[in-house]
Amino acid sequence: MEIEFKFEVPAPRLKAVERAMRAAKTTRTHLQARYFDTADGALAAHGAVLRLRKEGTHWVQTAKAVVEGQGPLHRLEDNVTLGAADDGAHGVPDLRRHAGSPVGRLLDKALGQGAAPLVETLATDIWRLARHEQRCDTTVELALDVGRVMGGVSADGTPRVSPVCELELELVEGRVDDLVTLAQAWAQRHGLWFSTLSKAERGQRLMNAKDEGEVRDAVKAAPPRLADKAGGLAVQRAVLAACLAQVLPNASEVAAGNEDEEVVHQLRVGIRRLRTALRELVGLAPSQVPQFDASWAPALTEVFRVLGAQRDNTLLLNAMQPQLQAAGAPAVKLPKRAAKAGDIGEAVRAPAFQAALVSLIGFAAPVGSEEVEATADDPRPLLQKRLRRLHRQVLHDGMCFESLSAEARHRVRKRLKRLRYLAEFAGPLFGDKAAARYIAALVPAQDALGEFNDAVTALAAYRKLAKADPHAWFAVGWLGARQDAQARVCRKALARLGKLHGFWKNGQIDRL
Repeated sequence: MEIEFKFEVPAPRLKAVERAMRAAKTTRTHLQARYFDTADGALAAHGAVLRLRKEGTHWVQTAKAVVEGQGPLHRLEDNVTLGAADDGAHGVPDLRRHAGSPVGRLLDKALGQGAAPLVETLATDIWRLARHEQRCDTTVELALDVGRVMGGVSADGTPRVSPVCELELELVEGRVDDLVTLAQAWAQRHGLWFSTLSKAERGQRLMNAKDEGEVRDAVKAAPPRLADKAGGLAVQRAVLAACLAQVLPNASEVAAGNEDEEVVHQLRVGIRRLRTALRELVGLAPSQVPQFDASWAPALTEVFRVLGAQRDNTLLLNAMQPQLQAAGAPAVKLPKRAAKAGDIGEAVRAPAFQAALVSLIGFAAPVGSEEVEATADDPRPLLQKRLRRLHRQVLHDGMCFESLSAEARHRVRKRLKRLRYLAEFAGPLFGDKAAARYIAALVPAQDALGEFNDAVTALAAYRKLAKADPHAWFAVGWLGARQDAQARVCRKALARLGKLHGFWKNGQIDRL
């Protein structure tokens, strides 16, 4: 099992990172690798990587795979040294070398019976500067990789190349907490940011790209994987791991300069889910084990705010402005980006946000069996209480939604989102099918409140624009005239939630 952090090293920081690496004894190795998959990408589809790599004078065959449900730090890995350089210089990897290993079994599953032949898909040429660092009883290997990935061919026939400049910190032995502390120190000192983009993924991106600048798709939320009798600590860590599985790849993209609307949106959704988990799952684990750190919240909140400002501006450009034009509104000059949105990439790369991510990743790391047994308390009673409370609060305020203040209406929407996310987190503990029916019943109300919130946000924005552009008053009047009807739609949608039955009372009907 490989446990590592990987950080992108910005070009201006490379020399300083290299000097810091050379403060202790280092080794420098030339790594030349060839990656293999089937023509239809069967291994990549299962999160697996197979490569032959020349390390100095020897070739090593390596198979890696993500560990589903085990958090963002963990990957299965199996290395087989082949011997002298010419032993592995030709041909394709021999899958029998990984027979019997966990990653070998995953390769068999990915390729199936009568598997298609393996073909070389991409290559890397890397110079690695490596050293070990000792922290108490923990040993961490630091590796600074500089080089390039090659995969695919551009329209003009030239090979596609992606530069590599990254620092990896891998736990050789010892405590994940020590790895986290060391990773934070290097990231903070040198302005590095966490990256989920592997060399194999860089190559796959190059191969699949229609344009040189094409990037990965936005990553959406997936439910946590919970054991039937998971204790409170296991639930906390599994839920955080699921949230991070959405946050990290999208944050990695934004930090690298990708401001695609869907990537930004999914990062914001992921952060909202993560904040919900930190709020609603607190206290599930007993006091003798590590608890959520309150210092994580401010950094998450700040990036959420910056992403929200950018999202509000996109709302005007892509949603409200076309509706207004269809209603006969005069043209209004809109800002290209929200006045206070700032650089969202800079916000994600900020030291405080990166430190919070590193700490959260460390917290989500699976624990040893002894600690699991010691903390195998039943989390369901507390989850029942919190689900019931949120549901009743939403129902209570929903019945009088039209008479609520603007702040109270916004609070209803936030509680409804928390209720949905908490139901998704807790569902596996009470019955997936019942939870799925309950969550599906929440969607119409969430959609109605979302549309209402968009209209409220747009109304405030056009009122501000109207101070300099009188044409914006049309939008103010049109949006304002629709608010009462939209509030009535929200009240009716929320009232229908009173017919729902709770799924969370040990499989029994819990009428609310």
